[in-house]
Amino acid sequence: MLVLLFVLGLGLSFTRAQLNPVPVMKIEPIYQGNPNIKAVALTFNIDWGQEYLPKIEEALASAGVKATFFITGRWAEQFPGMVKELALAGHEIGNHGFSHAHVDQLSLEDNKREIERAEKILKELTGIKPNLYTPPYGENKPHVVAAAAQLGYKTIMWTVNPGDWMPERNGADIIRIVKQKAQNGAVILLHPTEKTAEVLPEIIRLLKEEGYGFKTVTEIL
Repeated sequence: MLVLLFVLGLGLSFTRAQLNPVPVMKIEPIYQGNPNIKAVALTFNIDWGQEYLPKIEEALASAGVKATFFITGRWAEQFPGMVKELALAGHEIGNHGFSHAHVDQLSLEDNKREIERAEKILKELTGIKPNLYTPPYGENKPHVVAAAAQLGYKTIMWTVNPGDWMPERNGADIIRIVKQKAQNGAVILLHPTEKTAEVLPEIIRLLKEEGYGFKTVTEIL
């Protein structure tokens, strides 16, 4: 009788556990750094545009600004010297996945493989394991963010996106959007386009005039 009661109690406990599972904390992507810091972080997503990177690097160096470059593994394989150059200049290197896939459509495990494949290349080139990840196309379904978190990454999005990759946007548009939407702790998303390379010095100058400092994403968090 005691054994029967014990088994019944065990079954009841198991049923209750099924009905009331332990909640799992949802991990959110990061859109902004510390709002109490009068600074912004310039980020560049790199999967193309290598012809404009030297001019971007020159503008950053002239202004004494360090940025965060999120680089795909396939681009790093093709341009290892540029990756090393960015790292040696003191810029922060982040992970942008390997193949710039539509990650929302991949499984959690496939997302992890994309990140790990890029990580291996970036670590070999820079000697540092990245810990920041920005997903291609800004796709950030929960399983995408969870995959990154399981590998020790923070998923970084943006506060300001001037759409500098869009054909209809000109340099004046890019400057205007960045200036209007800049705020404390802002993460500013840019790409290595011809227009961005041309207006970057003006963007930096205007933000400095408004009292903003410049930090990497890690620093601004």
